[in-house]
Amino acid sequence: MFSGQSRRSFLHVGFCGGVGLSLAQYFQLKSAQADIKQYESKEGSAKSVIFIFLPGGMAHQESFDPKPYAPIEYRGPMSSIQTNVPGVFINERWVQTAQVTDKLAICRSMTHGEAAHERGTHNMFTGYRPSPALQYPSMGSVVSHEFGPKNNIPQYICIPSQPNEFAGTGYLSSSFAPFSLGSDPAAGGFSVQDLQLPGGVTDERFTRRRRALDAVNEYFVSKEKADSLDAVDTFYQRAYGLISSPQAREAFDLSKETDAMRDAYGRNTAGARMLMARRLIEAGARFVTLTYGGWDMHDNIAAGMNGQVPPLDQAFAQLIRDLEARGRLQDTMVCIASEFGRTPKINGTSGRDHWPKVFSVVMAGGGIKGGQVYGTSNSTASEPEDNPLNVEDWATTIYHCLGIVADKELMAPGDRPIEIVDGGKVRSELLV
Repeated sequence: MFSGQSRRSFLHVGFCGGVGLSLAQYFQLKSAQADIKQYESKEGSAKSVIFIFLPGGMAHQESFDPKPYAPIEYRGPMSSIQTNVPGVFINERWVQTAQVTDKLAICRSMTHGEAAHERGTHNMFTGYRPSPALQYPSMGSVVSHEFGPKNNIPQYICIPSQPNEFAGTGYLSSSFAPFSLGSDPAAGGFSVQDLQLPGGVTDERFTRRRRALDAVNEYFVSKEKADSLDAVDTFYQRAYGLISSPQAREAFDLSKETDAMRDAYGRNTAGARMLMARRLIEAGARFVTLTYGGWDMHDNIAAGMNGQVPPLDQAFAQLIRDLEARGRLQDTMVCIASEFGRTPKINGTSGRDHWPKVFSVVMAGGGIKGGQVYGTSNSTASEPEDNPLNVEDWATTIYHCLGIVADKELMAPGDRPIEIVDGGKVRSELLV
């Protein structure tokens, strides 16, 4: 009788008519509600992301896409080693990473067209090419926008600090800015800035608010950028929640780890930052960005790699092992990315220059299928040969694993709707 409509729905239509809604308007409203629900962010296979960013542009040839059979001027001065995935080779310095390659997806066909540091960095943090008309939010700020607070831990954290302007909020409210540690967790006497309130206060409520806002001004963004009093109050609530929560404060305390675990990660910058990232996602952070090293190796690339890679190799491989042992790799995505790759030929000073046409990124966990090489570069590592992976598709795939619909529109200034990612698609071949 009701053609599939429940009696309750039918009566509800009658009620709507009583308040001035026609049947057609009612169904339009229901359709709009369904559209909104379709774009709601829900936790996906990745409950959190550890985004390891290597500033300067790491050479793909000396990391995850060696060319052992290319002429020496392309191959470069270093050799390659077999990983634990048959037929997959990586650079000789990534010894421990070679032992966990079965957990990784090595994407050798990443590509974009931006050869300048700032523009390449913008791409990799936002999923957008730079625009003079609008500053786009970083992936971390979008994640903070889409998911509410958890366990009094900021949802977006940078180790040791926000690495560049493109790692910030863009057109979003400053309340979604990253929390920065403010110092290197590998440093002696490390402490997170402003986690303790001073004693001897006379007006507790005022002092809490003042100190929290001062903390916000220090490690989020300037108060002048706050869009409204509501945004400042959001800052206050986040900062005070962090200050007042013993659980949150403990998450930043590496002394809670055993000596054996500290040694396994490495008692150095890479090791301390990776271990800190693991502690923070366990405590409830959803997106942790950490930076390590300097990879702009125009000169003597072999010496640069020999110096930079071993601590990173140890810490990264231990992070993958540790997450797996704790049952967290399946819901924690780990990414290694850089601004771009390096030129196919070794230059006159034994280094490589900027090259965005093809480079490598690494993904693991959080719904990513391990033990695979996705896409290839050609024989000289100068351009993609198959399955070119653009920034939009890469970012959309990350968002998909987090449970965020990448073509959802967010509101930019001037009530201008902007998609989280414009035109990207999920690369399902990367997924479990």
